[in-house]
Amino acid sequence: MATVRPVRRGPTIAVVALAAAVLGGVVALLVATATGLTDRKTTTVYVPTTASELGAGKNEPIVRATPLGGKGFTPSRIYTARSPGVVTVFAFFDNADAQEAQGSGFVVTPSGYILTSAHVVTDVESAHPSEAHEVFIAFKDEDRVKAKIVGWDGYDDVALLKVDPAAHPLVTVPLGDSSRVRPGDPAAAMGSPFGNEDSIAVGVVSAIHRSIGSLTSSYKVVDAIQTDAPITHGNSGGPLFDARGRVIGINAQIRSDSGGAEGVGFAVPINAAKRSMGQLIATGKVVYAFLGVTTEDLTPTLARHLGYAVSRGAIVGEVRGGSPADHAGLEGGNDEQSVNGLDVTTGGDVIVAVNGHPVRSADQVVRDIGSRLPGETVRLTVVRGQERKTLIAKLGARPSADTSP
Repeated sequence: MATVRPVRRGPTIAVVALAAAVLGGVVALLVATATGLTDRKTTTVYVPTTASELGAGKNEPIVRATPLGGKGFTPSRIYTARSPGVVTVFAFFDNADAQEAQGSGFVVTPSGYILTSAHVVTDVESAHPSEAHEVFIAFKDEDRVKAKIVGWDGYDDVALLKVDPAAHPLVTVPLGDSSRVRPGDPAAAMGSPFGNEDSIAVGVVSAIHRSIGSLTSSYKVVDAIQTDAPITHGNSGGPLFDARGRVIGINAQIRSDSGGAEGVGFAVPINAAKRSMGQLIATGKVVYAFLGVTTEDLTPTLARHLGYAVSRGAIVGEVRGGSPADHAGLEGGNDEQSVNGLDVTTGGDVIVAVNGHPVRSADQVVRDIGSRLPGETVRLTVVRGQERKTLIAKLGARPSADTSP
C-alpha cells in the first residue's frame, strides 16, 4: 500500500494518498504548491511546437457509445452496462525494490487503447519518474493480457496503454463532457479498490474546478472533480461515471486525515484526458504551452486594501527571466504584504484578460494557457497601477514534468 506524505494546510494536516495500491517498495508523494504556472526557479529551453507537429487531425476517433437512457440514476444499470469495459492494471517496475503497483483503467477504443493514471504505470518515487517495465491488463472475466505504455502525461496524471485487440474481446465505455458536470450530480466510481476487481461505489460530485497538486509533476490540475464517492487504493485510473454512464473523470487521489477512503476523492476531468490522449496517440508525448509566471488571486477585498484599479484578476508574483512573459514585458511583484491572514505579493501586473476573455483568478490563467499549444500567440490584458495595457506573448513549451524540489 502506498505511503503518504502529509500536506500542511494551515493548522490542520491533510494527507494526500495515491489511489493506486503499491504492493512493494515505497512511493513518496511530492505535492505541488504552485500558485501559477509553476512555482520553482528553472532554466527553461523553449521548444516551439506546431499543431501539425503534434499530429493534429490524425487522432484516432473515440467511439461514441450511446449514453444510457432515462433521467434517473440507477447504479446497477451503470454497472451492468459499463463494467465489461473497466479493467485492472498491474504494473511491474525494474528497480531495487522490485516494486509492483495495481490500479484501474478503462477501454476507450476498439483498437485497444486504455486510459489510466500516470502514477499507476510510472515510478513517482524518483525525481525523474520512469515507466514500468511490464504492464498487464485484467478483464472482468479475470483473463490477463500484456499491454504497452503508449505514453503518459505527468502534468495531468494521465497515461495511455494499448493492448492487442485480438488478444481479448474489448468493450468500450463512452466518454462524456466534464465541462457540463455540476456539483450535486450523481456519480459512480468503478475500478479495483484494494485489488477487489470489478467494484462500484456511488456518491455525488461535491465540487468542480478544484485546484490540486499533480502526483507526477510540480504543476497543478486546475479543473479536478471532487466527489464523495469512495475512492480507495487501487481505484486510480478507473472511470468516474455520470448518471447516463458516460466517463466524466479519471479517479486519481484521496485527501484525508488518515489516508483512508473516508476523506475527499478527486478525479482528473475527462476533457483534460482527451487532450492528453490525442497527443499521445499522435506523437507518444504531451506538450503544454508555457508563459513563465507565478500568479495569485486578486479579490475585491484585496483590491480595496492594496489600491488596485480592478477588483478581480490574477496578480503576477514572479516573471521568469527569458520566458515568454519576460519577452512580452510582464512585470512581477516587488513586495509582500499580509492581508486578512494571507501573504500577498504586491507591485506586479494584474492579468485581467487573455485574448479578450476575462480572468478572475490565478487558476484561470493556468487553465487558459495550459489549453493552448507552444508557439501560439496570446494577447494579455494587464492593469499596471492605474493603466491598462495589452501585451503580446508567444508561448513556449513547459519545462520537463520532473518532480525535483
